[in-house]
Amino acid sequence: MQWIKKNILIVFIILLWYMISELNIWSEYVLPSPQKVFVAFLSELIDGNLLENTYISLLRIMFGFFIACILAFIFGIIAGMKNQIFEYFENIIEFLRNIPPISLIAILILWFGIGEEPKIIIIILASFFPIFINTTKGIYMVDKKLLEVGYSFNFTKIQLFFKIILPSSLPYILSGMKIGLGYSFRAIIGAEMIAASSGLGHMILDAQELSKSDRVIAGIIVIGLLGCLIDWFFSYLIKKSSKTGYTYEA
Repeated sequence: MQWIKKNILIVFIILLWYMISELNIWSEYVLPSPQKVFVAFLSELIDGNLLENTYISLLRIMFGFFIACILAFIFGIIAGMKNQIFEYFENIIEFLRNIPPISLIAILILWFGIGEEPKIIIIILASFFPIFINTTKGIYMVDKKLLEVGYSFNFTKIQLFFKIILPSSLPYILSGMKIGLGYSFRAIIGAEMIAASSGLGHMILDAQELSKSDRVIAGIIVIGLLGCLIDWFFSYLIKKSSKTGYTYEA
């Protein structure tokens, strides 16, 4: 029943899309039929173009996201545990947080050229702040009673961190990673549409320049499905960590 509730609107939209295309309200250039989009998807899949561009986009995202996770985790721990040190960085982080990463693509191309560096930096900037903010919040939200238990057992700072602080803040960190990965996905598609010769963003722009709207829509649907898959994966991890993250073992 739950599955039907979640998908009935999608089925309705596809049916409506099919009916409109059958009535020829708009030309196929503006709105290709679902069948034509599906054929375009199969065509891109069979000739390897879709898989190759998806692989390149995901590789860029994973590389940039990995670096962002490390940086955000380190700075998040410092901000959460050593507020007096974080005060030195607070204004610059707040300033950078409010700049849309995609707006930096022009200056990054001037500095680094049209290589992989600007795209990786865009991903790092897009995913850093959600992870950083959630990591900091997770550490702030650690139950003080659990910390007192740790003190009563004479835990060292390292034991306190790995046995209490990290497990307690894990759901927040994973939530930040989930949001950050979604942001990085959007950012790389934008960056690939502006300055790239490969990737899903480039594939969509290339199809648009060739007036192949069916391939444009197929590309958009693939991006949406990949986003849902990633979202589902992190939701699963968050659910698991929420069940075990606050468990304390002396």
